[in-house]
Amino acid sequence: MSTTDRREAHYTPGETAVLFVDMQKMFCLPGLDPAHPEMNAEHYYFRRLRDTVIPNQVRILEAARAKGVQVMHTIIEALTEDCRDASLDHKLSDLLVPKGHPLAPPIDELAPIRNEIVLPKTSSGVFNSTNIDYVLRNLGIRYLIVAGVVTDQCVDMAVRDAADRGYLVTVPNDASATYTQERHDNALRAYKGYCWITDTDTVVARINAMAKAAA
Repeated sequence: MSTTDRREAHYTPGETAVLFVDMQKMFCLPGLDPAHPEMNAEHYYFRRLRDTVIPNQVRILEAARAKGVQVMHTIIEALTEDCRDASLDHKLSDLLVPKGHPLAPPIDELAPIRNEIVLPKTSSGVFNSTNIDYVLRNLGIRYLIVAGVVTDQCVDMAVRDAADRGYLVTVPNDASATYTQERHDNALRAYKGYCWITDTDTVVARINAMAKAAA
């Protein structure tokens, strides 16, 4: 096995992408998630987002854009206004975000710029309900940095599915969140065999050390 086949191998220009998972207004701004009306701005989840996760994601985003690293966003959003195309699980869970819903887009801090890719999904797993694998292969991606919400659900699915498809996955442990610290820590322990778990400082340093990718 070559050194470039290791999960913690240094990123290479043109082969590296960042994926932000479900960092959308409905789930990342207090008081908007219909599934968790009890969680106010001082709930652990929103405090972690505000104080740790979003600032770290912004750092990763800015470094990636500066180096020409592919930036991708996936959000929960149906392809139809009545959500008839949503997965059975999302229907049973009442996790339905209609096409064009004003709370579907990513939060302002991570707002996609022109020509960045946004993939709407209707399942927990972005590899199950979008063409992300096809897109990543067309882009020539080998290294995938994954951050988002929630750590033990949609982020978990993205990490495992990406690893199974042959991508070398990085998870900065301080750039994702779920509803308790215990759940976050348990999730990272559960899928550490599928990815390189590190921190935002290390990811940003690795991105900054890259040559700028060709446009």
